[in-house]
Amino acid sequence: SRECIQDVFDVPALTEVLTQLHSRAIALVTVDTPKPSPFAQSLLFNWIATYMYEGDAPLAERRAAALSLDRDLLNDLLGTQELRELLDPQVLIDVECELQCLVESRQAKSPDEVHDVLRRLGDLTLEEIELRSVGDAKAMVDNLVADMRAIVVQIGGEERFVAAEDAARYRDALGCALPLGLPSAFTDPVDHPLDDLVGRYARTHGPFVVRQLVERYQIGLERATGVLDRLATSGRIVDGEFRPRGIEREWCDVEVLRQLRRRSLALLRKEIEPVEQRAYARFLASWQGIPPTQRGQHALVEAISVMQGCAVVASSLETDVLRARVRGYQSVDLDALCTSGEVVWVGSGAIGSTDGRVRLYFADQLPLLRASVEELERPTGEIHDAIRQMLAERGARFFTQLREAAPQATDTELLTALWDLVWAGEVTNDSLAPLRALLSSKPSQRNESRSGPTYTRMGRRSGARLMRSRAGTVSRVGPPAGAGRWSLVADLAVDVSPTESLHATVMQLLERYGVLTREAVLGESTRGGFAGVYGVLKMLEERGTVRRGYFVEGLGAAQFALPGAVDRLRAERETVDVELHPDRVPEPIVLSATDPAQPYGSTMEWPTTAGRPSRSAGALVVIEAGDPLVWFDVRSHHLVVFDAALERLGWIEALESATKDGRMSRLEVRKVNGSSINDEDVVVDAIRAALVQAGFTPGYRGFVKLD
Repeated sequence: SRECIQDVFDVPALTEVLTQLHSRAIALVTVDTPKPSPFAQSLLFNWIATYMYEGDAPLAERRAAALSLDRDLLNDLLGTQELRELLDPQVLIDVECELQCLVESRQAKSPDEVHDVLRRLGDLTLEEIELRSVGDAKAMVDNLVADMRAIVVQIGGEERFVAAEDAARYRDALGCALPLGLPSAFTDPVDHPLDDLVGRYARTHGPFVVRQLVERYQIGLERATGVLDRLATSGRIVDGEFRPRGIEREWCDVEVLRQLRRRSLALLRKEIEPVEQRAYARFLASWQGIPPTQRGQHALVEAISVMQGCAVVASSLETDVLRARVRGYQSVDLDALCTSGEVVWVGSGAIGSTDGRVRLYFADQLPLLRASVEELERPTGEIHDAIRQMLAERGARFFTQLREAAPQATDTELLTALWDLVWAGEVTNDSLAPLRALLSSKPSQRNESRSGPTYTRMGRRSGARLMRSRAGTVSRVGPPAGAGRWSLVADLAVDVSPTESLHATVMQLLERYGVLTREAVLGESTRGGFAGVYGVLKMLEERGTVRRGYFVEGLGAAQFALPGAVDRLRAERETVDVELHPDRVPEPIVLSATDPAQPYGSTMEWPTTAGRPSRSAGALVVIEAGDPLVWFDVRSHHLVVFDAALERLGWIEALESATKDGRMSRLEVRKVNGSSINDEDVVVDAIRAALVQAGFTPGYRGFVKLD
């Protein structure tokens, strides 16, 4: 079996896969099938065959089987495995270097200190002494030998240096020949000399196997094992499995093991200390798949599975939010999911007259997640009621069919009422085309009332059949913002219990944020706020599904996280030093200010700045290694810079990439931290110089980057 594991089966690769599964770097997708796969059939059959009759054995046979267990062996197996997982590899290296005087603070700098090293460590070769000393090691050793403070002995044909005080031990234990002229106090016989040498070896090494002891002193295996057993009986050393990834029985000095455990525990305690908020910002982007590595509809489905139920500004949904999660995002992929009925979009409040917030749902999750969202104010009016009644009685309708619900209304009035219902979350469409049309229209267009001849249903222009069009009509199928089939959201949802809805919402929030804080819940407009979901989170903690702790500093004590998320969050604690390794700093990412992966202004406060950044529609935030560099409002051309932006200028190129991606028509900066770009100010001057160096030219109202 050992040959199979070591030579055939790729255990390190399996370990890596399992580690990434645990940290959720690799997604685990559960698939229900009518019958097991051919591979699983044999496993299932063997499992059933083994345990089907487990309880049928008589009591005496079951008691005999239980008594046949070797309890000592079982304790060793359970206990030592725990130590393998506890002892940190780096701590092990550090302690061994200190015990062996390999660290700079313990290296010998004089003959006296070399003598102390020999007394502490025992026999050493000249090469080993050179590693543990500073200066001319040979000269210092020769000085000790000349003064009879050290002697030369032969062990296994190798020349080693020993402190004169240990001469009798090496003679009696290993049969080494001693030079003449040593004081009698150093040559008198000693009791248990080999026990002393092995005990010192254990005190100055980490966990070791008996083979290392045999090779060091060139003694027999049986003799070495006997000495180790005696030392273990006296309580000076212990045996077990201590080294991470070790496979053999090992021995370790009691005090050394205590030191290893103490340091490893201290390191673990340091790791469970809360991470700084910038580490959480790095984690959140990575957790939500930013920057993206996958493309296509599969990547889009993965992105929606994390984002579903989150209110996103409609004008940023495709240009910023989805593009940040799907490489080469194509709107046709989202259209395909919507028209097939797999994905549903629901309005969640208007922003002005041509924008608002929308939530994406998978159709089968809509009833569960929608029920826990705070309800918006219902629009009132005759046209609103007429649209509701027609959709409730007749089902999905086109815009031209909705005209029959309010024949007295103009197209503009009908369209306005329809979108009031959309933003209130009552009505949806099976396509995103009307939403895109609304976003691309000018605010004044919805209030314009245009009249002109259009084709009647007969399709002919005749005086008898010529009709005056309703206001806002550009074709006989209605305005672009009214295209597609409209239906009530309530028709897509079935009744679910509040408990089911709340549980599904909590699990979705954990899936979105990994580490869930009170501020994140409040930002989601969840019904009942944090108090409403706290009971579910507490029960999930009791069942071991989530962990509660203080994971991120400054975000409150009530933080809940998925187990794999905690590991990934703490992994973000280690950052690249920008000054020492500028080439290893991750590329800046450009996020919408309202993106759920952008925590500043929501879960976390903005860094101190003279400007006033906000999570407003149309604004972008450039983040590098968790630090926000700049905030930029595309509409007002207002740039807010944070302290890090003055030294790390990668934000300029990042904003230029947003222009190339089509997020904005051109990059123009008119204001910096609320002041005109042409004002005289230390920060403004520095930004203006950086823009000029990057190829910006002064324009009529600001600095513009021309292609």
